Amino acid sequence: MGSLLIKNGMVVTATDQYQADVYIEGETVSMIGRKLEVSADKEIDAQGCYLFPGGIDAHTHMELPFMGTHASDSFETGTLAGLHGGTTTIIDFAIQTQGDTLEAALQDWHKKADGHAVGDYAFHCAVTDFNPETRKEIPKVIHEHGINSFKVFMAYKGALMVDDRQMFELMQELVEHGGIITTHCENGDMVDRNIEQNLAAGNTSPKYHVLSRPAICEAEAAGRAIDLAYQSGCSLYIVHTTCEESLARVKNATMRGQKVHVETCIQYLLLDESEYFKEGFEGAKVVMSPPLRKKKDQQALWDGINQNLVHHVATDHCPFCMDQKAMGKDDFSKIPNGAPGIENRFELLYSEGVVKNRISLNKFVEMSSTGAAKIFGLFPRKGTIAVGSDADIIIFDPQVKHTISADTHHMRVDYNPYEGWQVQGKTRTTILRGTVAIDEGKALVGEGFGKYLKRPPFKPLI
Repeated sequence: MGSLLIKNGMVVTATDQYQADVYIEGETVSMIGRKLEVSADKEIDAQGCYLFPGGIDAHTHMELPFMGTHASDSFETGTLAGLHGGTTTIIDFAIQTQGDTLEAALQDWHKKADGHAVGDYAFHCAVTDFNPETRKEIPKVIHEHGINSFKVFMAYKGALMVDDRQMFELMQELVEHGGIITTHCENGDMVDRNIEQNLAAGNTSPKYHVLSRPAICEAEAAGRAIDLAYQSGCSLYIVHTTCEESLARVKNATMRGQKVHVETCIQYLLLDESEYFKEGFEGAKVVMSPPLRKKKDQQALWDGINQNLVHHVATDHCPFCMDQKAMGKDDFSKIPNGAPGIENRFELLYSEGVVKNRISLNKFVEMSSTGAAKIFGLFPRKGTIAVGSDADIIIFDPQVKHTISADTHHMRVDYNPYEGWQVQGKTRTTILRGTVAIDEGKALVGEGFGKYLKRPPFKPLI
């Protein structure tokens, strides 16, 4: 491995902002200082640019088998698209098949990712069948596989959903061995009943997806998960939070001294439920669960970021092409749930957050990288620019304006939810572990460059 000197950039972390050169030896940052007098194998002049820590997307679904098909991005194409946009690390979900083991799920996901991912990656372990045998696997998953986060679904009954007892017992087990539980919060029974009633009434178009999954379904489940976590003493992370009502449950929890980690996604900050009411089948593009909400909920989420109630902005990247979405042409409940976003998250959050004065530069770094690194045991290896940390650095030009389009994106999907969106600020160069991975839109690394990241038992840092 060689050396690299990045000169004249503005280093921005979750807490600091200063002009400095960054000297990289091998895969890690070796020195940071003003006008470093060192020789390097390669120099990059970052004058006029920010140096951000590589983005971390803690919620992706590459190659996810779902509703009779598979997410269209592989670990190769999805992580490469992420690198183009400024995301250097993902945490994907290895999902247990009901009736099978956690070990089988992990091996399945390693086959998908190992030797294929271009960016670095870790796994959450999704538990869909918690039983006496599954319970025995928890210590091995944490201590041998290096996975400290376990997901449960409170919806998708019959395929992914667990009941409250399973969730509570898993929480107790995680307290003992050092894990955090992450929850998909929707009241699955309420959702299923709403879907049945709509279909019985002949309501089949995409708009009935959002009408079947009102905010109360999410908020009720969030409140239940929060209470179970409080009673068990387990640390809790709520994924893809969408609405004001869920944040109200989180605020209430803080009144009794409970810490709840909250994730939202870029789409919930920028898009709203009017997307489902477009003519024809257009609304299918953003059929995801939970669905997009109202504009008031967007504001509540932005406020939640600044109030330190929201700790990470992810994507829930789970793309399906339109011919896959067409499976639900005559039945909204059969539209594969998910949308693309990994390539656009970082730049959109800067453009819509920092440029429009919704969040500070430091908060941008916290939401796009540092928060997830601290919660899931990647910090300080990832999530910051510091001596000894992995040299995952984004050279970001804040002046460049560009337009998002499916014609130019690198995700393997034939549409983009932000088609035509005008963005200010662009990833000029992506450096992953000291190697220039993307430069001016050109990929310089390929399949298999990414590394699997083992993580220690859970220890809260925020």
